[in-house]
Amino acid sequence: MQKIKIEKDQELMAALEKEFIKNNLSEGGFTVIGAVDEACISNMPKNDASQDILTEYKMPMELSGTGEIRDGKPHIHACLSGKGDKAIHGHLHWAQIKTWYVSVYLY
Repeated sequence: MQKIKIEKDQELMAALEKEFIKNNLSEGGFTVIGAVDEACISNMPKNDASQDILTEYKMPMELSGTGEIRDGKPHIHACLSGKGDKAIHGHLHWAQIKTWYVSVYLY
């Protein structure tokens, strides 16, 4: 199993895409675990699965998720939790790492 560590002061999705290109990875699966300081996820409205409702969170959060590499780009469904122990889940659009790091385990 290969590990990629995304250090602080990076945006997760852009950093992952750069690593996938560097390692010539165009498809595959992975898991993520770590902490982010801001993120944007989307979910679908009740009556229209073809639409996305994007929500941005500007607070430190724990992150875990599962992803796939689609044509060299990361696609992640993530669970995030912050102050108050409330979990949110959805399709991850971006996540800014400022304080800690995120580990990505490829399989």
